[in-house]
Amino acid sequence: MPFDVARALEERRGENFQLHADLLNPQLARVLKTIGFDRFYERGEGCYLYDDRGDRYLDLLSGFGVYALGRSHPALKQALHQAIEMDLPNMVQMDCALLPGLLAEQLVARVHPGIRRVFFCNSGAEAVESAVKFSRRSTGRQRVVYCDHAFHGLTTGALALNGGPDFRQGFGPLLPGTSQVPFGDIDRLAAELRRGDVAAFVAEPIQGKGVNMAPDGYWPAVAELCRRHGTLFVADEVQVGMGRTGKFFAHQHWGVEPDIITVSKALSGGYVPVGAVLCTERAFMPTYSSLERAMVHSTTFGRNQLAMVAGLATLQAFDEEGIVESVRRDGDELERRLAPLVDRYEMLHAIRGQGFIVGLVFGRPTSRRLRMRWNAIEAMRTALFSQMVVVPLFHRHRILTQVAADNMNVVKLLPPLIAGEEEISYFVDALDDVLADAHHGSGLFFEFGRTMARSSLRRGAPRPVGAPR
Repeated sequence: MPFDVARALEERRGENFQLHADLLNPQLARVLKTIGFDRFYERGEGCYLYDDRGDRYLDLLSGFGVYALGRSHPALKQALHQAIEMDLPNMVQMDCALLPGLLAEQLVARVHPGIRRVFFCNSGAEAVESAVKFSRRSTGRQRVVYCDHAFHGLTTGALALNGGPDFRQGFGPLLPGTSQVPFGDIDRLAAELRRGDVAAFVAEPIQGKGVNMAPDGYWPAVAELCRRHGTLFVADEVQVGMGRTGKFFAHQHWGVEPDIITVSKALSGGYVPVGAVLCTERAFMPTYSSLERAMVHSTTFGRNQLAMVAGLATLQAFDEEGIVESVRRDGDELERRLAPLVDRYEMLHAIRGQGFIVGLVFGRPTSRRLRMRWNAIEAMRTALFSQMVVVPLFHRHRILTQVAADNMNVVKLLPPLIAGEEEISYFVDALDDVLADAHHGSGLFFEFGRTMARSSLRRGAPRPVGAPR
């Protein structure tokens, strides 16, 4: 008898958090319960999630950017069902299947003419690892430079390029030969590259942790410096690529031509993990320089047929639905609707980002009464205020957001790229409501405390797996 998904979900309904606590990551289960995010989601469609009580939640995380086309996109589902029914000869390995070639063709057609090669893998972290290997082989150099606050993945090589010390703590020694420079500081980068031993500069065009933007003129200067010193410029587009900023790739806003571009997340359509490394001939071919080196860098699942179908169906939907153009339009509208809140509320200092990657930056207010309240909140824990915005957005308005990084008063939005006027209006009105409470009384503070207390009481004693909820 084949595995019955519906039956398994029904028979073990409600055991989600207990199973995670017992067998997976218990701290994740604790965190979600502490802030009252312990919902039992049963369905996802478009920009929304639905729980076991039938409540609808506006998902402004989109799986950390995976669900660019929203959840359960019908064209993607149809393509994958068709591929499964065709019994395609998958992962023959000693073969050059057609679909990887078609997806590679589609990707290189969307970037600058110098990009001619593609390597497929399984994730963004693996794409970054591959970029480091290609860069070292191509240049014959060892050093890799990255930026503070960077996030490129959590495997050990990618972790060596992570600008967040909390992620790195306890996992060293990491990949040798890496150096950190301040994001946006062209002089510090120039000083590193002048040494003549840097294989690659790896950077996100817009940093995901904090939604940080570099100063005007930075990226053209980066590209010129890398060319002058023989360093490969690696643009990590895993999160900000594929339309999220209103261009297909974020680096295209500045007219630069990276040597390597890493892609993942949205390319999967949310169904089959896939990553890609887009390379120039110079960056790619030294790795595969002879017959003996044909398999020197590979990955078992990298060119699997279902991932290729998901990628091809995703790109076709992008074109047919005009996704990049709609993000450009609706991203501008979202920024326009949020701008008055900066003037209205002292604690909201800025809106930063591009298109549909947005950071709401909170900071110390100027008036004495609000400053005292702010100081009291921040004295309990650094950047607690941003968490006090995320929690009522979820509980009052059923909107899923996140704090952009630990110890940082920035709330991050990564809406599905199909979000439109309805979603924008709903979110802006909800944020207005939450910030009004924060500025005009102690309601937000008490609501946050009540949520923590209720969640703590609800957790209670551990419940054996299999026991009723």
